[in-house]
Parts: sequence; C-alpha cells; structure tokens
Amino acid sequence: MTLATAPSLRTRVRRKPERADYDAEAIKAIVDAAVICSIAFQIDGAVHAIPTIHWRDGDYLYIHGAKASRMLRALTEGEACITIALADGLVLARSAMHHSMNYRSAVIYGQFGLVTEPAEKARSLRALIEGLYPGRWDSLRPINDKELNATSVLRIPLAEASAKVRDSGVKDDEEDLDWPVWAGVIPLNTVLGVPRREDDSVGEEVPATRYSRRQDGDFGPA
Repeated sequence: MTLATAPSLRTRVRRKPERADYDAEAIKAIVDAAVICSIAFQIDGAVHAIPTIHWRDGDYLYIHGAKASRMLRALTEGEACITIALADGLVLARSAMHHSMNYRSAVIYGQFGLVTEPAEKARSLRALIEGLYPGRWDSLRPINDKELNATSVLRIPLAEASAKVRDSGVKDDEEDLDWPVWAGVIPLNTVLGVPRREDDSVGEEVPATRYSRRQDGDFGPA
C-alpha cells in the first residue's frame, strides 16, 4: 500500500509526487536492497556527502567506522540526510526527452545515536555480517574487546523518511508512437562474479551470500 502522507515537510516528495511512498515497509525494503548509502552532514560549516556501508536492524539504519572518524563524531552532534538509490532499468523512448530510468530511492532525515553498550555493539555488527553472509558470523574468529572498543556503531531511526519509485514503461507522446526506433525497458540486475579465493585461505567452500540465483539465471537479493 502506498501512503499519501509524508512524516514531515522535508520528506514530502514534490517532484512527481505520484511516485512517492511513505510506507515504512516500502522504505525498509529499499534500505535492505542496498549495501551502500550516502550521508550528507556538516563539519565546521562545510557540507560533506560520504558513501558508506549500511545495514538495517528493526526500525533503524546502522553504520560503523573507526572510533576516531570525524564523520561519525559529527553525525552524533548534528542532523544528517541519508540517500539511497537503486537503478532497476533503462527506459528507452522514441524521443530523447522521454528517456528515463526505473529506480527505487529513499531519503532519511534525523540524527544518529551512538551505540555504547558492548553487547549491543557486538549484536549490531553480527547483524551486519549475517545480513550479507547468512550463517557466517559463528564461523569467524570471535571479535575481541580491542576491536570492539576501536569501532563506533551509530544508528538512526527510519521514522522521518520517504521513498520514490519509478517502475513503468515508456511514456512517449502519442504523435511519436510510429517513429521507427526501438522503445522499451532494459532491466538492470546485480550479478555475482566468480569468487577469487586467497592463496593462503584454509577454507575452500565459498560462503552463501544475501544474493541468490533466480530462476531466470540472473542474481538478485534473496
């Protein structure tokens, strides 16, 4: 179900509002489908936008990094804007101006909070690894206190967010429909490459990932 009411004025989609979706589950699905987000924030009055790995656990988006990171420190002191964009297809029209792209995107506003309790930090980092490689955490060398102390984990609620999605075909002008050129949508999919095993790797079995082969032979989020 597409919700018509934005949670805040700044999350309201103004351009192409018919593509907006404010439903929490729709936003979570986009967050889950991506592995990298871009975070915009300020340090000393200068604006920065940094791409970083993220993951979701419940109603929060999480990030992590070195404890000495200027970015992570700034994110706990002021507000941020997070953007996620996924390209799903190239839309080829009969005229240049009607070419487009199918996509899923999300914008999240708010302030990050620092996860300080060691057990909760470890649980959050486990969620990161398990989200990418189900079942892998328990097979790894356990994280130690020094590593945990050197790592900052931040989270931000998904309460103030919006999604924008285009998932349709060509929107040509009626007078252009007989123009003799191909029109349609070329899907874009994530493809897993051939794993490259380290020469000194004792383990030989390639671990499972969050991506799985679909029946059509392409790869995509499981």
